[in-house]
Order: sequence, then C-alpha cells, then structure tokens
Amino acid sequence: MMNLTFPANREHDIACLGRLAVDLYSEQFGSRLEDARSMAKYLGGSSANVAFGVARLGLRSAMISRVGDEHMGRFLIESLQREGCDTSQVQIDKERLTALVLLGIKDRDTFPLLFVRENCADMALDAAAIDDGFIAQCRALAITGTHLSTDGTRAAAHKALQAARRHGTVTVLDIDYRPVLWGLTGRGAGENRYVADAGVTRQLQESLPLFDLLVGTEEEFFIAGGVADDLIASLRAVRALCPQATLVVKRGALGCCVIEGAVPEHIDAAPTYRGERVEVLNVLGAGDAFLSGLMASLLQGKDWAESTQVANACGAIVVSRHACSAAMPTPAELAHWFGGSRNPKVDADEQLAHLHRVTAARPSWEELCVMAFDHRAQFTEMVNAVGVSGDRIPHLKALLVKATELVEASCNLHEHTGVLIDGSAMGSDALARATGRGWWVGRPVELPGSRPLRFDGTRSIGSALRHWPTEQVVKCLLHYHPNDDESLREEQENTVLELWEATRASGNELLLEIILPKGMSAADNADGDVLHAVERFYNLGVKPEWWKLAPMQERGWRDLEALIAQRDRHCRGAVILGLNQPLAFLAASFANATNPIVKGFMVGRTLWADASLKWFKGEIDDAALVDEVARNFAVLVDAWRSRHTAQRAAA
Repeated sequence: MMNLTFPANREHDIACLGRLAVDLYSEQFGSRLEDARSMAKYLGGSSANVAFGVARLGLRSAMISRVGDEHMGRFLIESLQREGCDTSQVQIDKERLTALVLLGIKDRDTFPLLFVRENCADMALDAAAIDDGFIAQCRALAITGTHLSTDGTRAAAHKALQAARRHGTVTVLDIDYRPVLWGLTGRGAGENRYVADAGVTRQLQESLPLFDLLVGTEEEFFIAGGVADDLIASLRAVRALCPQATLVVKRGALGCCVIEGAVPEHIDAAPTYRGERVEVLNVLGAGDAFLSGLMASLLQGKDWAESTQVANACGAIVVSRHACSAAMPTPAELAHWFGGSRNPKVDADEQLAHLHRVTAARPSWEELCVMAFDHRAQFTEMVNAVGVSGDRIPHLKALLVKATELVEASCNLHEHTGVLIDGSAMGSDALARATGRGWWVGRPVELPGSRPLRFDGTRSIGSALRHWPTEQVVKCLLHYHPNDDESLREEQENTVLELWEATRASGNELLLEIILPKGMSAADNADGDVLHAVERFYNLGVKPEWWKLAPMQERGWRDLEALIAQRDRHCRGAVILGLNQPLAFLAASFANATNPIVKGFMVGRTLWADASLKWFKGEIDDAALVDEVARNFAVLVDAWRSRHTAQRAAA
C-alpha cells in the first residue's frame, strides 16, 4: 500500500520551488571548459527542469522562483510557458540578474561545471510573496535542497511547506546537494557532488520533518543523515526525523530503492527497481529527469513499479542527450521506449530522435496564409528590365512586410500569418523585421534555378544553419522528378539528405518544395508524379515538417493525406505554391484543397509582381504599392477561408 495520497480536483498537479537558471553547455565534446568555443543555451536549474519535465509529460506543473528583469529571465519564463508550465508565481527581480550555469563535456566521467550565481535572482526568492492560496491549489509541492541553504530562501521554502501542510498538499524534497552552493568548495568545483559537513546536515535536518517524500542519491542521503559513507545509518537517521515519509534512493544504472517503512539491514534488501544502462553523453540533469518521470507517474496514480520504470527511463534518455530540460522525453518517446522496437543505443535510435523533435511543444499552425518574397533572380530581372538600381530591392521587401502587417490586422490573421523571405542582401533587413513577432517565417537555402540542387552562398549548409534563429523554417525548392536520370536524381537526393541531417542538428524545421520540371509530366498525371516524389523522399528517411506543392485535384490531396498518415503522422502538412498563376486561378484552386492535410498557401509573384514593376518604374509610391499588394493578399485569404463554400457551389 503506497504511503503517498495526493489530493484530487486541484488546479495544478505540482509546483516546483527552487533553482531557475540558464544552462550554457559546451558544444565541443571532449574539450576542457577552457577550450569551449560555443555554447548551447537551455532552461536549467533543478526545480525548473522538473517543472519543465512534468509539463512535457502532460501534467499541470507550476514554477515558484525568481528571475532577473532582463533577457535571460524572459527566456526562462517563455520556455516554461511554451511547455505549458504556469509561471504566475515566478517573481521578477529588478536588482539581480538571472543565474547562469556553464558546463563542459570532457569525457563520460568529467563534466566541469561553473555555477554563476553570485547574488542571483532565484536565491532572493521573497517569502512574503509566497501565495498560500496558490499552494492550496496544488496536489504536490517539490523543493530542492539548495533553497534550504540560506536564511532567505529557507524562509520562503518553509512558508510554502507550511501552506502545503495546512492544505494537504504532498511535499517532496529533492536533496540536490551541490557543495559549491553551500560554500564548501572553491567556486570552480561545481562538479563536486559530496563534501561531508555537519552544518549542512543540521540545516537540512531542521526541514526534513516537513516532507512526505525524499529523493536523493546515496551521497545526498549521506549529507541528509549525517553519517558519511554509511548509507543505512544515514537512512535510519533520516527515518528517525521523518517516520512517515517515503525515501527514494537513486543508484544510477542499478536503478532505485523505495523505502516506505523501516530501513532494512542492507540497501539491497529494500524494494529495488532496475535502472537502464545507456551510453552517457551528459550526466547533468539525470536526477531531474528521474524526478520528473517519477512525479508525473505517481500523480497519474501509477504504482511504484511503473513509476520508477518511467523515472529510470527518463533519466536514461536525458543522460544520452546534450541538454537537461530540452532533452526531457515526451509521452510518445516513452511509448516508443517501452514498445519493444527501440535501438539499444539511444543516440542511434532515429525514431526516438524524430519523436523527440516532433512531439515536444511547438507552435500550432493549423491555418497558414503566407506571402512569399524570397525571390532573388526574379527581382534582379525586374530591376534590370526597368533600368533601376538593385539597391531599391531591400526597401521594396520592407514594404512587403508592411503589406503583410496590414492583412494580418484587416483579416484577423493573428497566429496564421507567414512570410517567406531570403537572407541575402536583398532580404536580410525584411527578414529581421519579420522574425520574432509570432509569424511563421521561412527562409530559402537553394541557389535559384539550380538543377541539380545547390545551396545559395555556402558549400556547407550545416555551418550556415548555425547562424539562423531556430524559428526560421528552412525552405528548399527542388526541381525534381522521380523519373529523372539516375545520376541526377541521386545527386539531388543526396543533397536533400545533407540538408535533412543539418536541420536535425540545428533544430530548424524543414519545408521541402517540389516542382516538377516542365515537360516531364503529362497534365493528367502531374499529381501522381508529385506523390511519387514525396514517397521517394520518405523512402530515403527524409521527413520534412512541411511540403510545399502545386495545386492538386481533390483526389491528389486525399492520396497525400493517406501517404503522410502512413509515413509520418507528425508531419505539419502541405501548403499550396503559386507559380505566378493568376489570382483568380489560385483562388479557384483552393476549392479542391478542403482536405485537412492542406494547411494553407504560400504565394509570391501573383501578389506583388505587377505592383512591384509599377513601383520600380515610379508609377506608384510606397503607400500605393503596400495597398495594392495587401488587397491581393486579402483576396487569397478570403478565398482560402471560403474554400468549403466554393466547393459546395461547384458541386
């Protein structure tokens, strides 16, 4: 019979009180931290990792902490919010900066670690701001040992714990012992996991009776119990202070032990749940992942056997990846993990990696109306034909951003607006204006007109993507036919595979635009050839988030839906390209695109070519150009939204 009983019918499953920081992890594996030349940025801090991980597993988590009133603080809050975690209790500190953590990955046993936490925001958590009513709406409250290390944070933790006691909220302690954070080591010894200290033991033991569940490694129970190198004696000392609490001892690859009653003579006599043996990339975060999986499972009503199985799996998955929070698994990943078909080598499991990418929280784009002006050759041809300087093109593209803004407002396109803009000198200013405002933003990589496919401005697409914001979607236009000459087909496919691998590493989504070369498909078979091309890339293992295709007949879209459902049900869907077709033609074609696999359109020259030519000639001014393009865009938006009505009328 499980000792823990979680209250039901509350707004939040768990609130996590404690460290909330930015993790900066070296991207050079096998390197000293001194030699690291680039860092990846993640949400971090043990409590934040747990709040993040529990939310990713589908439960309602909340964060109680404090961040600076600056960019890193906002990054942390936004990261939690995107995952579905409540941040209403995250305090904003006007004086202090958000904490940072720097990590190196030298080898499987060496992880140099620096905590940059001098007078940081989360250690200034204000006890007066702890909300009793909020705690009353939580089924569990989890606190980390670091926040018992100073008078101020201990006062905040105790206020929250006392509220939890009053309201029947289950209290959890992650001992999370970091000697450097208790001032017991030099500042550069963040990786040191254990230093015996009677003062730390005394401070921890003052708080232990307030907890219903204690979780820690063997070394962490040494410090909690106060008996160095004697686990059973330490556990018994803890048990004397917490007669009713459940003790969970983490033992790495051996798994964990759960002690609900008397402490046995030997740790192996305690109920033990086997762990997972995996190749370790980064040990940091394993404990947070374990606790995330454990708490999510317990709160879902699972028993110790199933809960610890999930917890051990979460820890194993995270140690095989670079990050802590961002590495946390989703329910789909765990289903694959326990489904019997996973690769024993975690980092070689392509399906697990794909599920991690596509089932984590991401913006929803169920309807997408995109103006495309990533064109380069076409704009150059236009200015050459008119005889004006190409220096005017960047200003024109800025005006097209303005036209998009107008249509977003006039057509109520909030969260449905998109643009395709190049990152060349022609479009870089417009691209920067469009990025970071909540729009869908695509950016091309192909050299215009290239067949076989070449990348524009680089021979190393992976190197180029390192400089892209993650929100920018990689758009690649491919002039491709499944019946191309074998050497041409294979060369193009290999280039797409290179791009696919690069986007998996960079984190950018991929939109693959397929255009059949002129004259290679009969009009009555074009849809079939496009579908064969899509299937060919699936056969190669390429699973882009988006497909951009020419208008098809209703049956073609239906067949595409069936293909995607079979090969990658997490695909975002398809969007319709324009190919400079007349506005009326495109609007009419939408009537065939009522299948839910079609999310919208991405159209360019149809919207702006005529107006741009007049603008270059000086026949219209900026305002007139913006107005004309916006009108055209609005026509397509209206046609898209009324396509079901148009289909019924045609029938």
